[in-house]
Amino acid sequence: MERRVGTCSRDIRCPIIRAGDDLVDIVSSSVIEAAEYEGFKLRDRDVIAITESIVARAQGNYATVDAIAEDVKAKLGGGTVGVIFPILSRNRFAICLKGIAMGAKKVVLMLSYPSDEVGNALLTYDQLDDAGVNPYSDVLSLSKYRELFGDNVHEFTGVDYVKYYTDIITSAGAEAEIVFANQAKSILPYADHIINCDIHTRKRTKRLLLEGGAKVVCSLDDILNASVNGSGYNAKYGLLGSNKATEDTIKLFPKECFDLVEGIQAKVLEKTGKHVEVMVYGDGAFKDPQGKIWELADPVVSPAYTSGLVGTPNELKLKYLADNDFKDLSGEALKNAISASIKAKNDNLVGNMASQGTTPRQLTDLIGSLCDLTSGSGDKGTPVVLVQGYFDNFTD
Repeated sequence: MERRVGTCSRDIRCPIIRAGDDLVDIVSSSVIEAAEYEGFKLRDRDVIAITESIVARAQGNYATVDAIAEDVKAKLGGGTVGVIFPILSRNRFAICLKGIAMGAKKVVLMLSYPSDEVGNALLTYDQLDDAGVNPYSDVLSLSKYRELFGDNVHEFTGVDYVKYYTDIITSAGAEAEIVFANQAKSILPYADHIINCDIHTRKRTKRLLLEGGAKVVCSLDDILNASVNGSGYNAKYGLLGSNKATEDTIKLFPKECFDLVEGIQAKVLEKTGKHVEVMVYGDGAFKDPQGKIWELADPVVSPAYTSGLVGTPNELKLKYLADNDFKDLSGEALKNAISASIKAKNDNLVGNMASQGTTPRQLTDLIGSLCDLTSGSGDKGTPVVLVQGYFDNFTD
């Protein structure tokens, strides 16, 4: 029988995960039981995706603000620390800022404007135009910012992040100074021991600061990249990808977890005979046109995945074929011609005009973004997503 459904993503409900839980058994069993209960079948090349949150929780990968403070003090000296380009987030960065401030006497916080790296806005470009401010060159003090723009609260959260971050620093016992700039070297008149908190541009920022004369520069991936007094850590990403757990603890991004995805793959094959792909996913990579947030606050969409998820899509654009190569065909003849083209396509379509408009992104970024939108981040209780039919095409 001809299949009438292509890609389908399903939330899979799981038990609440605690430190030490066996995710290989829990995830594989949850997916298999869901298929039996809901009446669908697992197929080869289905994708089982696990949110990074439960992986880190099962690993017990947590740390306290005291551990952050100790690491900051050891690596940056405990005096004046410049903290530049953080994202505006109560969940992501506020708890990190608390630990950083506890490890310094003074924090000079340099915020990018009109928005942070992932799109959270302090201001609009219209406000900058009205004020005659050039965001590419102008450095604003807090008093100048308030004079020009007053109090600005975030459209969705209702938070004045400038005041919020200032209060976090002072409550932690450090002196706070706030400046606004978009050039990394603008921090150097204020501090030469610096933590650059940008995520996807961190290597360039670090290089520019060191070339500009900074004495010590740490990116967030340099903080808690090793255990401090038995704390959790992430050797590759440090504080990047961390989330607030409690008022004084953070959950770090998962540590090495390739054994996990391969273990789930092997367990499902053993129990069902199906060869599935498995990945761990965090934030997706997509932009909200209203709030302008493009989401990806994790260092990568997927920190671990099985080998079948390496690469990018290799697809033909059906509308291109229909409008060009087979523009004079219709009905069954058109269907057969397009099907024949798909079956005859090369393994590498780079440069082929019939593939233009297909999404040139990594499979893990595309599937992880789908899973992030499917699972959400609230109270669904579905930290696992099963994606079926992703690798299908018109001929399947």
